[in-house]
Amino acid sequence: MNEQPQHTTRHNSAVTVIGLGPMGQAMTRALLSAGHPVTVWNRTASRAVGVVSEGATQAATPAEAVRASDLVILSLTDYQVMYDILDSATASLAGRTLVNLSSDTPDRTREAAAWAAGHDTAFLAGGVMVPAPMVGTEAAYVYYSGPDQVMERHRAALTLLGTPKHLGEDPGLAQMMYQAQLTVFLTTLSALMHATAMLGTAGMKAKDVLPELLSSADSIGDILRAGEENPGAALDAGEHPGDLSTVTMMGATSDHIVETSTSIGLDLALPLAVQAHYRRAIADGHGSDNWTRIIDSIRGPR
Repeated sequence: MNEQPQHTTRHNSAVTVIGLGPMGQAMTRALLSAGHPVTVWNRTASRAVGVVSEGATQAATPAEAVRASDLVILSLTDYQVMYDILDSATASLAGRTLVNLSSDTPDRTREAAAWAAGHDTAFLAGGVMVPAPMVGTEAAYVYYSGPDQVMERHRAALTLLGTPKHLGEDPGLAQMMYQAQLTVFLTTLSALMHATAMLGTAGMKAKDVLPELLSSADSIGDILRAGEENPGAALDAGEHPGDLSTVTMMGATSDHIVETSTSIGLDLALPLAVQAHYRRAIADGHGSDNWTRIIDSIRGPR
């Protein structure tokens, strides 16, 4: 009889999930729904009650949780928590695969991959790009980085969490993409709140203005893609044609936002940061270039 490779992830192969915040619980449910036996562990044991009632097995210790499966998925606050939890379970790690879907920096992720290798453990880093309620849906996707063969070995199980997007073998790449995506997300959230506060000083209610502001945010991608097959191609080529918008024009708008925010008493951290990008580009003689020229000062701040 032909035996399956030792660590191949089959449809019903066991999976361990460590960390049962909303994201960890959502991942556990997605795996259970697909027929995987799932072992869970969380420092606050009561968080396991819901998924255990749905079929998960609760381990008493991290070592027991690790021993239960070849594939161990971590959903934690940051990478330090991984060490805090697994330092007592390192003897059980050999031959297994850790998939860390926690947020941290690319450098710490590379350090974690080296730590895992020191314990004879395969390692994938990942970043889940949807909120917990969307895990396991067609809209969900997850960035991964790490060895190709490890990704392929566990692709079937990981696809249940969301469409996997493997960026390459450097373990830091997934965190770099995750942080880049969250840079756009968090900055947009701050901009939405700044704009809402701005309009609030004129007596306008958030319930009335947020739909308008969200429509504006939704349109940004379409505006940037208009007339361009790939809006990043010109950036890669170092081209910043100012035929549609210029640094000077956008810089004047940023000046007006700072003036308005100052006059109505709002915090200036965000508008001043934006203004600084345009002022630097103008000072460097790029006022007639496209607004994308501000990338120069971001790449090389003074």
